[in-house]
Amino acid sequence: MPAETTPDWAFDDRDRAAMALALDEARRAGSAGDVPVGAVVVGADGKVLASAGNRRERDADPTAHAELLAVRAAARALGTWNLAGCTLYVTLEPCAMCAAACVLARLECVVFAASDPKAGFAGSLANLLDDPRLNHRVAWRAGLLASAAQDLLRQFFAKLRDPG
Repeated sequence: MPAETTPDWAFDDRDRAAMALALDEARRAGSAGDVPVGAVVVGADGKVLASAGNRRERDADPTAHAELLAVRAAARALGTWNLAGCTLYVTLEPCAMCAAACVLARLECVVFAASDPKAGFAGSLANLLDDPRLNHRVAWRAGLLASAAQDLLRQFFAKLRDPG
């Protein structure tokens, strides 16, 4: 079951601008042969701290998901692992690994575009972001610019199936 979509009116211009940057990162990742997923971390002051696209193929690294790369870069930018007050914008619902990293980094919020019914752990298969058994809960909203993110993914996988 896909994650519940947040109504469009719940997103503001800052949210839209950050997700547009994440979509740009996703496009770059797709052009480089990686699954087109992009992520952006915005600080409590509203400034972009970090952005990244998937690099699993390029780096031959199963952990090189856009979310992890952006969270790591944001932590370096702030000089701390604790990203309290920060928001992660990502074009696809985080997997279990990335959702757990969001909790461990103490992110305030995750905003994602497209749900991932096969691997999503922010409402689809389970929800690690606000699991009451964990020591931190991350707020989340879903559906911002979802059709644009879904189109990127659909086009990428269609090309893989029919490269000609």
